[in-house]
Amino acid sequence: MPESINGVALPNEDGAVKSLIDTKLVTPRLGRGLVPRDAMLARLTQARQCRCFVLIGPAGYGKTTTLAKWCRAMIPLGYDVAWLTLAPEDDRLPTWLSYLTSSISRVSPAIARDTEQLGGFQGGEEALERTIVALVRGIARHRRELLLVFDDIHHVKDASILSALQSLINYAPPNLHFAFSSRSPLPFPLERERAENGVCEIGASELRFSAEESALFLSAQLGSIDSDSAHHLHVLTDGWAAGLQVFSVAWKRRRRGAPTPGAASAFFQKQLRDSRAFAVYFEQEVLQRLAPEELDLLIRVSACDRFCAALCAALLDNPGARDVSNELLARLEADNLFISTVDRNAWETWYGLHPLLRESLSEHFAAWDYEAQRKVHAIASRWFRAHGHVDEAIHHALRAGEPEQAAAMVEQCAQTLFVLGDRAKLMHLVRELPAAQVEASVRLRTWMARMQIYWREFVACAATLDALDADVPADDACHRFTIDVLRAALAVQRDNVQAVEALGARFAAPPVDADPALAAGGRLILTWLAMRRGEYQRARDLQFDAPVTVIDDAPLVGSIVGSLYGRCFAGLAYALEGSMTQAEQVYRAVLRDADMGGKVCAEPANLAAALLGEVLVERNDNRTARDLLEERADVYEQVSMPDCVLRVMTTLSAAHWNMGLRSSAIGYLERLEKYARHLELDRPLAHSLALQVTRLLANGEMEAAHARLEQLAELDARHFPDSPAEFYSELHVAAHGTQVRWCLATGDIEQAARYLSPLIDYCRSHGRQRDEVALLMQHAVVLARLGRVAAARGEVLEALQRGHRLGLVRTLVDADPNAAALLGEIAQDRAAEPVVAFYAERILSRIAANDARTPLAGGANIHPNRAARDLPKFSQRETDVVRLLVEAFTAKKIARALGLSPETVKWHLANIYGKLGVSGRDAALDRLRDIDWGSGPGVVRAKFDTKPNE
Repeated sequence: MPESINGVALPNEDGAVKSLIDTKLVTPRLGRGLVPRDAMLARLTQARQCRCFVLIGPAGYGKTTTLAKWCRAMIPLGYDVAWLTLAPEDDRLPTWLSYLTSSISRVSPAIARDTEQLGGFQGGEEALERTIVALVRGIARHRRELLLVFDDIHHVKDASILSALQSLINYAPPNLHFAFSSRSPLPFPLERERAENGVCEIGASELRFSAEESALFLSAQLGSIDSDSAHHLHVLTDGWAAGLQVFSVAWKRRRRGAPTPGAASAFFQKQLRDSRAFAVYFEQEVLQRLAPEELDLLIRVSACDRFCAALCAALLDNPGARDVSNELLARLEADNLFISTVDRNAWETWYGLHPLLRESLSEHFAAWDYEAQRKVHAIASRWFRAHGHVDEAIHHALRAGEPEQAAAMVEQCAQTLFVLGDRAKLMHLVRELPAAQVEASVRLRTWMARMQIYWREFVACAATLDALDADVPADDACHRFTIDVLRAALAVQRDNVQAVEALGARFAAPPVDADPALAAGGRLILTWLAMRRGEYQRARDLQFDAPVTVIDDAPLVGSIVGSLYGRCFAGLAYALEGSMTQAEQVYRAVLRDADMGGKVCAEPANLAAALLGEVLVERNDNRTARDLLEERADVYEQVSMPDCVLRVMTTLSAAHWNMGLRSSAIGYLERLEKYARHLELDRPLAHSLALQVTRLLANGEMEAAHARLEQLAELDARHFPDSPAEFYSELHVAAHGTQVRWCLATGDIEQAARYLSPLIDYCRSHGRQRDEVALLMQHAVVLARLGRVAAARGEVLEALQRGHRLGLVRTLVDADPNAAALLGEIAQDRAAEPVVAFYAERILSRIAANDARTPLAGGANIHPNRAARDLPKFSQRETDVVRLLVEAFTAKKIARALGLSPETVKWHLANIYGKLGVSGRDAALDRLRDIDWGSGPGVVRAKFDTKPNE
């Protein structure tokens, strides 16, 4: 049957995109004849505030059933449940992480939105930790309690997964709880949680049925049983539910009429208390008594994680057997033959085998000859492919020895996954394939190149594209176009405008058979190039006048090449030109439409939020900008293009600075500098250095400011002489604009004037009106300091008139520390044009309101006794961090001192700031300094709770 996801049509054969096994993410259905186990459920429910719940026992002890029943009871109590059943093939970080985020997304897509974009299995431990932190932040924003269940966690042995799980537990917000079922002790420690009484543990002795529970279970299975037989069976099985069940099945098959007292003792002699005994007895008493066709079917389906009647008919190579298979499965489930319903939808009922039964049947399947096994996997692969379950289809194709078919399926679903924004899943599928198979396909190699760009593997991507360039014939216009677009996309990520300019003519006119998503991507690159050339109207026209891109009969809206992303670029063209009012309208419209589009539109929503943050700070709405961007800064830094990262970091710096949080403001600029140096991006580096000079001058740190000024001058000398005249050099403006600030700070007013005039002309000639307005205000300050009051007033009036039209606030005030005084003179001048005077007054009132709020937000002027009384309790780890914080340690130094990663320290600092009710380092220090800490570590420790991390 045809399907669609988020409005994108998915034909069965050609567009399989269900890349995860859905039934692993569903709380198992509860079968009939279950023992209530009220006492155990009551114990779990009473302990529901615990961090971790652990059920450990051998297979067949009812761990999954108990968890499933308890989870359903927790929902009315305000708990959401994210369930994940694990299997041996899930013991790989990419697979595990994909299932984890998908499970949580079923509760609320917003929780895992940032995590899915980060895809932390790329980039090592630091990237993985950022991903976990992003997930934790998403959970913390969720308004309900979240119970995260890992069923069969014993299958996980990969060290990176265990590390991620440990971090997830360590960083868990108060509303996150974990439940684990395992056949063996957990492979990660919970000592800290146990020390805090935060673990509820149930072992095999408690999971065993009592004699009364065994009798209830047997009565439910058999209809009736005498007490002696029930007691004897309980002794033989030691209360093991699986043993009782297999005895019940065998007994029902053998007995005739009503059982007589002592019948169980005469019939059952062998104890049945472990999986090996289960396998032998099950073989003798159950499997050998099945009809040959029933046993044959069960052996075939044991090769699959789940099965339904239609799949059974396919595996039997008898399409007409669906109804018969359906009846057989329903009867086997009714007989409690270790088959249970795991999911039911409008089209199919999905079944699963009990792990013990599957282990027994798998031994039979392994005894078949290779060709018979291969045929089963091949049939399963074709069936799953036809029904849109690509992960399982590829899994079986590879086991069937059909890597070509697996590769073809990835090729067929790649476009849809990309359009849906599931790039992490797409990369996972590509990397599941044998390397030789990827190398044999030009299309897969181009997808690999796209993923390498996304994961910032720039050197590897360049090598991939070079190899493709050598292998693709010159007359293959479609693939040549693809290579050119990808080279240009790589150049955009490297901020290499000359390389994009050189390639632009080669992909400006796509061939008729070009990938429509790549054609849309090429148009985005041309839009970016037009903005860098100062052709802002052309940039907007490229997006607003573009024909609608259609993929799978649906308009391409989401993803990084959809129309919403293009509209963000059009809004950025307004912002670069200086029109913040127009830019804000575009960004807010994109956010509204992206919100309606859901997960598919997560990437354009992120870009629109980043760009909107810049507008909000310009409007002096610093808190909103900070709240919008701060928690997602890691996501932007890891997966966004340089222009986006540049704006996020400078916006957060400005927001913190305007709120009086100076250290964190400079910290974001240092973070931008680190990012730019790592990727060798000189334009973002120049912006970071220029703003650092401004902040350091304001702090009176002249030597540090001058050092960065010299670095800026070196960058400008290296780039500007060779920069094409038609391109606006942000680096050059940053370098010379900062020279102006240095001259003003050091009293060299004449030199500042000499810098300003050509700089104003340069910005004007390239249409950068916002930059020009800032320079006009600086020029007004220079003129005023030179005693040319009338000329200064004229410059201020021009800046105000243009700023009013563009919607500028902070640009006018932040041009110079003396700018506000000049604006005040206009606001009070009755001879000034009323609208301009009103605008000046309005700007100053906004700034004054912000200044009035900042001390309160930072916690300043709090009475010491009140501060001590209101100080929250910190965990032991938070105590250690705070102790170093008040000693003026930076985050990096704290990390080194405590042996933690920088990301972990950032997470603890965020928790500390939240408990203090402040928004950054400076405000936290202000709050903490109101406390008389005394001297010595013992005094400091006395102020805190000494329990381990909560």
